[in-house]
Amino acid sequence: MRDTGSAGPGSEAVRRRVARVVLLDPDDRILLMHGYEPDHPDDSWWFTPGGGLEGDETREEAALRELAEETGITEVDLGPVLWKRYCSFPFDGRRWDQDEWYYLARTRGTEAAPRPQALTELETRSLAGLRWWTSAELSAARETVYPTRLAELLHTLLDEGPPSAPVVLAPEIV
Repeated sequence: MRDTGSAGPGSEAVRRRVARVVLLDPDDRILLMHGYEPDHPDDSWWFTPGGGLEGDETREEAALRELAEETGITEVDLGPVLWKRYCSFPFDGRRWDQDEWYYLARTRGTEAAPRPQALTELETRSLAGLRWWTSAELSAARETVYPTRLAELLHTLLDEGPPSAPVVLAPEIV
């Protein structure tokens, strides 16, 4: 996750630059993280690995760093940017305003139980685990998943391949 999101109450929000990873294994399963509001564990959702850029790193560098920190997976082929979106949401008592780029990545093998390697304190308080999902499982899920159209987007990706240019998704403001 990294970064601190937007500024505190009463100050102007800063848009956080984020790199996310749509990680697929050789069987086309996607790896998602299960997160929750730190003070309300019943308020949970699934999302792709990734987080904010640090210093002068590129989005590609951030995507690979975040993937390694959050999943322990380092042997990947990073592909193109699939989707871009703006989102804004409350989390841990503050508002997060994010400009997210979603990169396609492929593993050469499947980690049976990926394990976080370097979580922040906030991530430690808000991460319940990781899980590989098939497209069918994701489509049938009754749980909250972000981005909200991920099942449809994954289905299109698997059927048609990566888009020729990144698809701009509708903003998600919660």
